[in-house]
Amino acid sequence: MRLEKCWFCSSTVYPGHGIQFVRNDAKIFRFCRSKCHKNFKMKRNPRKVKWTKAYRRLNGKDMTQDSTFEFERKRNRPERYDRSLAENTLKAIKKIDKIRVAREERHHSKRMVGKKSKERKEAAVELEQGITMVKAPSVLAQDQSLTLPKIKVKVSQAQSEKNQPMEE
Repeated sequence: MRLEKCWFCSSTVYPGHGIQFVRNDAKIFRFCRSKCHKNFKMKRNPRKVKWTKAYRRLNGKDMTQDSTFEFERKRNRPERYDRSLAENTLKAIKKIDKIRVAREERHHSKRMVGKKSKERKEAAVELEQGITMVKAPSVLAQDQSLTLPKIKVKVSQAQSEKNQPMEE
């Protein structure tokens, strides 16, 4: 069973799924679903479309340089295996999975470093803006420091006379 990669979003295309487009110069494009095919036809760049793997890698959302991803490459030539080699390979796969999980966790924790303080600041700003919803109007009337300052605008006599004919 051969698993292909979608040209647009880099997800796995299973046998019997997706669309294959062959250009005049014999270049083959495989797409996992019609969403990717339509975006390709609209000449969109996968690096600028936020849900693609190319965008996520480019903008530091996914891990880019992880040596464990090299094992995912396809190999076309058949190899002979002996029992000890197969056993060592299975052990190595388990270790590789552990390493990959650890790296992903480190990557995630690095990305989340300043998130709590940022959320607190945003919550404080939102509380300041919506203090009238939290405090009762009677409390706001007693403590003037909680309300926004009222701005008084002076209107000169000349401006008020200009506006009178419009009112009539």
